[in-house]
Amino acid sequence: MNTALAKEELERILDQAVQDVTEQTAGVCLRQDNQSPGEDLCTVRITFDKGFHTSLTLCADTGLLSRMACNSFHEESISPEDLEEFSKEYFNVLCGRIARAMFQVTNVPAHFSPPVFYHGRYEPEGSEVQFMLTYSDGDCGGAQFIHHVPRVDEDGTV
Repeated sequence: MNTALAKEELERILDQAVQDVTEQTAGVCLRQDNQSPGEDLCTVRITFDKGFHTSLTLCADTGLLSRMACNSFHEESISPEDLEEFSKEYFNVLCGRIARAMFQVTNVPAHFSPPVFYHGRYEPEGSEVQFMLTYSDGDCGGAQFIHHVPRVDEDGTV
């Protein structure tokens, strides 16, 4: 993805997917904002292993993900296992939407790994942030959607 199209176009595709999928699957309206998530975080990550050599990471307030899961499951509260399961499934749907949108623009078929869930903030090794989109739900929940590219050493090796 990092060379398949302009960064601005990629940001637009990712932003539209985040907003659409979040509202459709969890009934939460996320909008770009400068407010970073708080301290109690969860991270979900995928790696594109075919088509593109990048990864996508969502780092979000646990409270925001819990609210999204409760909305999706039509429950008032959820277990930690439900939170993890929801987060991975939500991210799988989101990344599927992104892969489809990317194919429509680039004609490059993509395949990504199953989502991996982490408590706290997870920073992948060997990668660097190409860009980050920061969101707020308008209440007190925040999220960062991060596009990572392989780190290139000074000598040009990945």
